[in-house]
Amino acid sequence: MACSYGRWVASAKPGDYVIALSGASASVPLIGRHLEVLGGFAALGVGGRRYVSGLAAGVAQARFSLDRAERRQANQALTPSVLTAALETVIAAEQLVQPWPSHREPAPLWKAAGQRRYVYRSSVCYGDHPSQLLDVWRSNDDDTLQKPRPVLVFVPGGAWVFGSRTLQGHALMAHLARRGWVCLSIQYRTSPRHRWPRQMTDVKAAIAWARANAQRFGGDPDFVAVAGCSAGGHLATLAGLTANDPQWQAELSADADTSVDAIVSVYGVYDWQDRASKERDRFMEFLERVVVKRSQARHPGIFRAASPTERVHSLAPPFLAVHGSDDRLIPVGEARAFVDRLRSVSEATVGYIELPGVGHGFDLIDGVRTAPVVAAIGRFLQQVHQNRLNGRVTSAV
Repeated sequence: MACSYGRWVASAKPGDYVIALSGASASVPLIGRHLEVLGGFAALGVGGRRYVSGLAAGVAQARFSLDRAERRQANQALTPSVLTAALETVIAAEQLVQPWPSHREPAPLWKAAGQRRYVYRSSVCYGDHPSQLLDVWRSNDDDTLQKPRPVLVFVPGGAWVFGSRTLQGHALMAHLARRGWVCLSIQYRTSPRHRWPRQMTDVKAAIAWARANAQRFGGDPDFVAVAGCSAGGHLATLAGLTANDPQWQAELSADADTSVDAIVSVYGVYDWQDRASKERDRFMEFLERVVVKRSQARHPGIFRAASPTERVHSLAPPFLAVHGSDDRLIPVGEARAFVDRLRSVSEATVGYIELPGVGHGFDLIDGVRTAPVVAAIGRFLQQVHQNRLNGRVTSAV
């Protein structure tokens, strides 16, 4: 331990001390939990400075291009056909003939507060740590109360340094709640105070909690899906591909069930190893300095185990990826490569929606595209759930 600490002191940069101090400040009694968000911003600002600055430059260039408005309108017009083509081999034909939402909506960010009317219970503990909290989303419509409802565990993003259930995923969870689902929006421990794999162990704990407790809120413990955006997409995908893997479940009971029945990843991260480009090297440096606090050279197994692209297998659950062609934070090529790899081995459905002209975080700012994409995710999940119900009936006959 002393030797490891000495190596860190010898090699640490000024920014590493800022990251360490920001993590330590979150441990201060009484006020520490309020400082944890500030610590996340400090860590992101220092550890991801070069990475985020490059992203901002790319976004600014695209935003102020002369033909931006024309390209945006053309890409928006393509959305219905893109969704239909992406799902035509994934969901039933009668679902595809239904029109996709096309009305112009306010930015989802501004609608988030109103959508929280579907929060049935807030700040439910799914573990012993103060950060292990979730909100239960569901409708109180009598028509949806007659039978157990399918369950979705939603994992928010935030570069593994934020894990708040505020704002993210609201459009999707409100949509599913209206259609008879129980959604669990989770909060989890984050870096720099809690280094990897705390994020993953918390997601696993939330899934196990859903299996054991969903029926308290009208949910069906026999059907639990997981979804997430950005870093949450990484966590959701990794959790779904590593059902009941003991390396992530040391804090759970031996009989805890962390399997899921479907995975949805929206602009998720799939590779924690590649350093082939300058951008990828900056991303990996951020993981090393802020999230994992280990070097890839010394601990390659940690990064390999955390890469969904290394965890694909034939028994993977049904999977849907959604990514934008103009994502400058997580390039679309990463999503394409992961989907191709999963399709090559998985026996289950693998769907992929690539949205032209869409960037990272579109579901917070793009009211035109978010509504149809949310509808597409809902139809995918409904199809997987219906297939499961049909399988239960067949096996019972």
